[in-house]
Parts: sequence; structure tokens; C-alpha cells
Amino acid sequence: MPDIHSATDTETTLTDQVIARIRPDADERVHQVMTALIRHVHGFVKEVELTPAEWEKGVAFLSELGNWCNEKRQEVILLSDILGVSMLVDAIAHRHHNPEVTESTVLGPFHRMGAPHVENGADISGGIAGEPLDVRVTVTDPAGTPIEGVQVDVWHTSPDGLYDSQFGDEHALRGVFRTDAAGLVAFTSIMPSAYPVPHDGPVGQVLAGMGRGPMRPAHVHFWLRREGYRPLVTQVFAAGDAYLADDAVFGVKASLIHDYRAEAAAAGQPGHKLSWTFVLPPEQV
Repeated sequence: MPDIHSATDTETTLTDQVIARIRPDADERVHQVMTALIRHVHGFVKEVELTPAEWEKGVAFLSELGNWCNEKRQEVILLSDILGVSMLVDAIAHRHHNPEVTESTVLGPFHRMGAPHVENGADISGGIAGEPLDVRVTVTDPAGTPIEGVQVDVWHTSPDGLYDSQFGDEHALRGVFRTDAAGLVAFTSIMPSAYPVPHDGPVGQVLAGMGRGPMRPAHVHFWLRREGYRPLVTQVFAAGDAYLADDAVFGVKASLIHDYRAEAAAAGQPGHKLSWTFVLPPEQV
């Protein structure tokens, strides 16, 4: 006859029983992660004394997260972002950061696969009106040697604070470039603005419940990849933006802030300008 436990015994012993069900021959990393996950989830339930009604709301919330995900929107990444989990994973991955290497930050939920591959000098504004933005970025290794053939994904919002996927199916304000022999990528566009992360879905309810705002400061996204080098996901933020210290996803780093307008003015150009060097370290073997 199976050993039947009382409710009190179950509360005391269930965590260890669940962990004991993980097979001894399970992958070592799976065993480590699932053991920690079970202990922390059970600990959370005990700490807040989660009620059955709250459990039902939690299950419904997780289901709703999936319902809001599609090829244009990633609500699960957004939840990770606003809870600081994305930035914590990034911080752990780069805890031994080399100060000579460009800092990383969150990917965000609006990167799109299949963005158009475009040549250096292209205008990626998609015909959208706005203040002009002139971008010239160089990619080097830590010794300053230019790296040719780096894939550089670029994307940003419109002056209205919307990504292309939020106002249509066509690609705009984004493109995929390759660095030339001088490690250079150059393009023109329009200056992005500060914007709210999507808050009309379940993640928005979480933000509202915590009394938090959804705003992010203006920035341009970059994702750099080339075989033999560590990939870099980063953003360059606009100096003076009102939300630099109150980014909804905790993604701002001091080394990634740039005065777009001041650089353009110094060069005698209208609008905004970004001249930037991204430093990629060799991939660790």
C-alpha cells in the first residue's frame, strides 16, 4: 500500500519528493537547473502562501502570455525584460567584462527574422518622415583591427515610438548589413523616439499592478555576428532622454549613451549623427 501523507507532511516533504523523481541519468545540467527551479518555485509558493484562486490566475496569465505571442510580438521575452531577468542573464554571461569590449544589453521583443539585407549607404527609413539620422559604425577587435564580414542587424522605432511590426507588415527602420574591409557599416534613417513597451496585454497588467511605467528611452538596436567572434547584442541610447534612469527593461548602460544631436551639430549637419566603434572579442574556445 502506498505511503499516504497528511497535508502537513506534504507541505514539508513534497519539494524533496518532486526533486527525487528526476532520474539519476538525466542530463547533468538539466538536473541542476530543474532542482533549483523546483526548490525556488516551491519556496515562492510557501513564502507568499499562494491561494488556489491565485494559482488559477497565475495559470491563466501564463496561458495568456502564449496567446499574445506571434511572429511580430514576443510577450514572454517582454515579461523577462520588465522583470529584469533578461538583463540579469546578460550580466552573468558578461560578469568578467573586458572594458575594451563594447557592452551588451537586451535583445528586446522586436527583432524580426528575415529583415532585408541592404548595402552600405542605404536609407532604411522606409519613406517615413522624421529628423534625419546619419549612422557610421566601425567594428574592430580589441587591438583595433577592423573586422570585415560582420553581419550587423539594425532596428529602431519611428518618431511616433512604433516598430514597423506595430504598424504594418512591411519592413522599415531595420536592415541587415555586412561590414566592408574597413569594418564599416553606414546608413541613413530617421531619429527614433522614446516609446512604451507594449502594455495592452498581460505584461502591461503586471506593470500596472506594480505601479510601474512602460517607457523606454530612445535608442538604436544592433546585433553583430561573425564566425570566430563573440556575438554582440547592444543598443546606443540618446543622451538627455527623460527615461534613461527609468527604462522599463533596465537596459541602459552609461557606456552606451551618445549625444546624437550634438555630434551632428559639431559636424555641421542637420538632425542627428552616430559615429560609433563596436569592439568584438574573439570567441572563447
